[in-house]
Amino acid sequence: MERVVHPIEQESFRRLRARLDTSHLPPLTRAVTERVVHSAADLGYAADLVMAEAELAAAHRALHAGAPVVVDVEMVAAGITRRATVCRLKDARSGPGLTRSAHAMRLAYDEVGPGALWVIGCAPTALEELLTLDASPALVIGLPVGFVGAAESKAALRDSGLPAVSNVSEKGGSAVAAAALNALLYHPVSLSAVPSDPAEEHL
Repeated sequence: MERVVHPIEQESFRRLRARLDTSHLPPLTRAVTERVVHSAADLGYAADLVMAEAELAAAHRALHAGAPVVVDVEMVAAGITRRATVCRLKDARSGPGLTRSAHAMRLAYDEVGPGALWVIGCAPTALEELLTLDASPALVIGLPVGFVGAAESKAALRDSGLPAVSNVSEKGGSAVAAAALNALLYHPVSLSAVPSDPAEEHL
């Protein structure tokens, strides 16, 4: 299905690139960076994000081959516009030393097993719990937000060696996490035909 890009989005990306040069970035890194910056209107993400093109390429293939997408909260799910997602937060329960968000990760893993893409934009404890599971993810988009545990959980994600998109600072959130996943969804399946304008990408 072809994605129709609204003229406002096209103009927004034109203005973004007038203020931020991303032309030196590899295709998927550029797509993720621009989508995240666009979603938050925050140019600072360009220097804050951490990702590897080879990992993004493998995740892109898995995503378009039908790998499940797990999210930590419904706000992330609402921002992912072209793929059904798994969110088990409503079914989760907190307990001693366990938050609802962490329990939701366990429930989701029981449902989807290894090889999923995990998109965490709210709870640092969800990301921390994911790192304890043998999830063998295709990709972890770890962009939780907050002054308690967010930066630390993202540093732990990077230290884990798992394929990931993260950022160094405390900032993050559902919108930017969804945007990172959408960048991979919107990017052409054929990487040999990469458009110069990520705002004009189609499935």
